[in-house]
Amino acid sequence: MDPADFYTGIVAELYGPLKSFSQDPEPYAAFIRQAGGPALELGCGDGDPLLELRRRGLDVDGVDSSADMLERLRRRAGEQGIRATVFHQRMEALELPRRYRAVFLAGPTFTLLPDDATALAALRGIRAHLAVGGTALVPLFTPAPTPAEQIGRVRTAAAPDGAELRVSVVAEQRDEAARTQTALLRYERHHGTDSTVDERPWILHWYPREQFEKLATTAGLAVTAVTDADGKPARGDDTGVVHFRLQSG
Repeated sequence: MDPADFYTGIVAELYGPLKSFSQDPEPYAAFIRQAGGPALELGCGDGDPLLELRRRGLDVDGVDSSADMLERLRRRAGEQGIRATVFHQRMEALELPRRYRAVFLAGPTFTLLPDDATALAALRGIRAHLAVGGTALVPLFTPAPTPAEQIGRVRTAAAPDGAELRVSVVAEQRDEAARTQTALLRYERHHGTDSTVDERPWILHWYPREQFEKLATTAGLAVTAVTDADGKPARGDDTGVVHFRLQSG
């Protein structure tokens, strides 16, 4: 499966009910207020936090590689009476009609790009869509291996129609040289005698700080700040979520 097609079909259906948390919109609202609008959320998925940012009156567009996730976003927007402009495009192949003062990812979605070449293409796309003086915010992290006792553990939720929804990690491989961790995820939907089961590889690709800075520089972007989740300067060995701020070099 192409990594860009992961969030389709049953995965898109189960994403909302099974997700463990929603992104807090406030850090991104603060970023947009500081950098200026318009803003663009890369990997906007089914609408968190984009819909809340739009509710607050911020000029934010969204882009995502999954048509199924965008359909869920549009449905949620309609139910909430929110107008949202979103585009069905891959992060590494952006071709949007306007430029932005603020470009951001809500959480470390950038790690879903499978390799450095794809990441470089995405950074070049960010560079091409930044307005003069604009800023990009890219959160990154280094994933930890899934503990052995959690392999096979099932997380469940109920669908509106009463179906039982399940997700579990059934296997995992880690390649330190390629900087990838691939978890085989099993998604299940059971409703009476009807069952759907699909297993998909979920690839995370991480970046040492110096490697990401090299990619950003190659794409024509300058790293202006690297901070931790609390906004303090990040340590060089920090494996938690680290926020890179980028501007045109």
